[in-house]
Amino acid sequence: MKIEKIIVPIAIQEKLASKHGVRVEEARFVLLNYPRIRFAEKGHITGDNVYAAFGQSLGGRYLVLFFVFKPANHTAIIISARDMTAKEKRQYGRK
Repeated sequence: MKIEKIIVPIAIQEKLASKHGVRVEEARFVLLNYPRIRFAEKGHITGDNVYAAFGQSLGGRYLVLFFVFKPANHTAIIISARDMTAKEKRQYGRK
């Protein structure tokens, strides 16, 4: 999966900051620095599926990002981000 463009809608930026304490810069860094990506669920539009990206921010924070991938233009639209759970960190560390 090649991501060339990252979009974070204003409403999502506000949600990330207020609910999860994640800055947009942290989310972008995770997506651009070879995260582990897995399929999460089928999208409402054919081909636009939801994926989870597991990675570390520049500051060392372990994050999970959920995004819709638009394969036609290699765009990721971030829909949520949060800190990894302890179990996710263990699994991330093993791979």
